[in-house]
Amino acid sequence: MIEKAKVEQVLGKIRVGLMADGGNIDLVDIKDNIVYVKLKGACGTCPMATLTLKNWVEKTLKSEIPEVKEVVAV
Repeated sequence: MIEKAKVEQVLGKIRVGLMADGGNIDLVDIKDNIVYVKLKGACGTCPMATLTLKNWVEKTLKSEIPEVKEVVAV
């Protein structure tokens, strides 16, 4: 089982970059090693949000927490 605190720690590193562009990210839930997040602010409406989610958020979480299968925006 993935620790919520560990996910929040990694998201904290990602938040710095998102906040610089007027966005943010919240952890919603973790089920079956899938991390559910909500993109907020500028990131919630950005046309590049899907790429940000998969190429940056998911890649970073998987590299630091190998148990993560996927990251899904809700």
